[in-house]
Amino acid sequence: MAEEQEPKDTKPGFLNPVAGFGVTFKAMFKKRLTEQYPEQQKTTAPRFHGRHQLNRHPDGLEKCVGCELCAWACPADAIYVEGADNTDEERYSPGERYGRVYQINYARCILCGLCIEACPTRALTMTNEFELADSSRADLIYTKEQLLAGLDDGMVDTPHAIYPGTDEQDYYRGLVTEAAPGTERQVAVSKGEVPQEAASTFGEGEPASEKVIRK
Repeated sequence: MAEEQEPKDTKPGFLNPVAGFGVTFKAMFKKRLTEQYPEQQKTTAPRFHGRHQLNRHPDGLEKCVGCELCAWACPADAIYVEGADNTDEERYSPGERYGRVYQINYARCILCGLCIEACPTRALTMTNEFELADSSRADLIYTKEQLLAGLDDGMVDTPHAIYPGTDEQDYYRGLVTEAAPGTERQVAVSKGEVPQEAASTFGEGEPASEKVIRK
C-alpha cells in the first residue's frame, strides 16, 4: 500500500511573514471610521435587545402577574420577582396576582432576551435603550418603578378597579381599549398610602378630603 504524501508548500519560506502582514498593510490605506459618540448616536435595529420594560394594559393595569417565569428562564440569575394577591380594594392587574416586587440587576444581565420569550402575558419586553452604565453597582439594580411603562391617554395609574363587566380573559383578547369612565386610582395600602382623615379647614361642616397621601 502506497504511503500518502503530504502536500508540499509551494510558497517560499521567506514569503510567509509578508503574507501574514498582508491584512495589516491593507488596513493602513483604508479610510478610518470614527463614530462621534455620544454626540451622534447610531440608530439601533428595531428588534434591538436593550433595557427591559414592564407593559400595561390599555386602561393602565399592569400585565405582569408575578409568575416568576422570567426569573426562572434567566441564565444569569439577574431577575428577582415577588408576587402578591390582588384585592378589589387594591388591584394592580386583571388577574389574581401581580408583581409586587420586580428587579433586574444589569450588572449581571446579558440582554439575551430569554426572559421575554418566557413571559406568558407579554408583560416584559425590551426597548432600544442601551445606555445602562453607572457609577455604582447598586444603581444598576432597576426596580419596578423604573421599569414600568408610563401612562398614555385613556390610562389610569394603578391600583384601580377592573373595567366593569369584564374579566381577565377580556383583557388578553384586547377587548379593553381604555379605562372606564369615572375610573379613579385606589389607595395603595401596601405601599403605605392612607386616605386623609383630617377634616377640611374650611369648616366643621365640610366633608373630609379623600385625597391620597403618603405616610
